[in-house]
Amino acid sequence: MKDIYHRIDEILPKIIEPNFRQNKGLGNEIGFYVFDYSPEYELLVRDRIEFIKEKANGAYGLNIVEFDLYEIIIELLDLKGYLKKNFEMEEKKGSEFVLNATKKALRLTLDNDLVVEYISERLEGADIVFLTGVGKAWPIIRSHTILNNLHRIVEEQPLVMFFPGNYDGGTLMLFNNLKDDNYYRAFPLVDKY
Repeated sequence: MKDIYHRIDEILPKIIEPNFRQNKGLGNEIGFYVFDYSPEYELLVRDRIEFIKEKANGAYGLNIVEFDLYEIIIELLDLKGYLKKNFEMEEKKGSEFVLNATKKALRLTLDNDLVVEYISERLEGADIVFLTGVGKAWPIIRSHTILNNLHRIVEEQPLVMFFPGNYDGGTLMLFNNLKDDNYYRAFPLVDKY
């Protein structure tokens, strides 16, 4: 089995390939990929994502647009004036209540899902999309749900979801412990072996 350092080093060569960016060779499937890793490497992966984005842009002229799901949630709640209210509500009514209220406020999984709209409005000029913050955004946003909802808007660019857990080509296991759901439409970005 390859260690995390070897796997991370394979990302840049993979994403600069023209066939990758053109979604070629996927048998008419959408270009969604998962880079899974053990959660203990979260900070390393975050650091390397920044390096990959800078190198892809500087050396290859590629515009990688990163969407951190957690940061999007915070920004949307703040813009709507709900962030401070959420803190107060959590003190009075508990975490479960705030979790459900936050999902409703963000309209998650509805046709006017605010997270999906946020991403949609910022895709122009993107050659590749990186989806990060999956672990930080759980349980508000679940990985299989956001991928399913992004199918309708991320069509031209390949999307890479950085996933702190295990993806076996069918099942997403967040933090190597929580079964998210089956998701068969994404390809592993880098082999583990």
